[in-house]
Amino acid sequence: MEFKEKFVEKYASLTDIDRFLEFSLKSIRKSIRVNTLKTSVTDLKKRLKDYRLTQVPWCNEGFFVEGPRTDLGNLKEHQLGLFYVQEAASMIPPLILNPKLGEIVLDACAAPGSKTTQMAAMMKNQGVIVANDIKPERIKALSTNLQRCGVANTVITKSWAETINMKFDKILLDAPCSGTGTIRKSLKTIKIWNPHMYKKLAGVQKRLITHCFELLNEDGIMVYSTCSISPEENEEVIDFLLDKYKNAKLQKIDIKIKRSKPIMTNNNKKFSSEIEKCLRIWPQDNDTSGFFVAKIKKI
Repeated sequence: MEFKEKFVEKYASLTDIDRFLEFSLKSIRKSIRVNTLKTSVTDLKKRLKDYRLTQVPWCNEGFFVEGPRTDLGNLKEHQLGLFYVQEAASMIPPLILNPKLGEIVLDACAAPGSKTTQMAAMMKNQGVIVANDIKPERIKALSTNLQRCGVANTVITKSWAETINMKFDKILLDAPCSGTGTIRKSLKTIKIWNPHMYKKLAGVQKRLITHCFELLNEDGIMVYSTCSISPEENEEVIDFLLDKYKNAKLQKIDIKIKRSKPIMTNNNKKFSSEIEKCLRIWPQDNDTSGFFVAKIKKI
């Protein structure tokens, strides 16, 4: 795979470009999350005794998997909903949001449901999750995964997230993005990349984060995340929110993971020093996808 010159030029100024390109082309490690709505970690380990399960450091229910088969989605344990095939970095946003029993939670861009099912398990099927998406084919996958995993506290809605109009205790906004942190999962990402794609995406992300922040109850928490490593879609979006809402306060993210420093300037614009509280991970940091996470409190 040959990376576009402008792509290399852009990210060479932000990270160790050789390591980034190396890990972007490596096969990604298979990982699963045990679905505690249906089984326990101990019981699933017994069922998968022919596989080597290595703990994901930041998730008690997450495991890297090595074994006789790589098509984990075809295992009967997966079909029974005992585990979810989920990339290790993707497990982070629900852990940071930390939804509690009895809370009302919005998953604004929910499909196909990896994070929705994770939150339902964390909430032990109590409280309410509104799982929203806009595309019918994605909602079909979301519905299938919720049923397979035994999720009973979730309502599915089909809507542009900007039209939702109710209050929530917590909101997960896993925003649509360029996916530049997930090149190793799909080389198509780099093929369609162009240096102007961020302008439209950032506009959508800023509209989404603004509207979702308005939906938060006082003292509510929102987690904004993307699988992009572009500052235009991440630090710049958070800086935009902090500038627009003086009652939006970033919270420190305490998680057992190797992280890189957030990007503090872009295109000669200096971001708020609060941006240092965001979590930025490159693929080479933990041998996962690249991810960005910000935890915001409405005071």
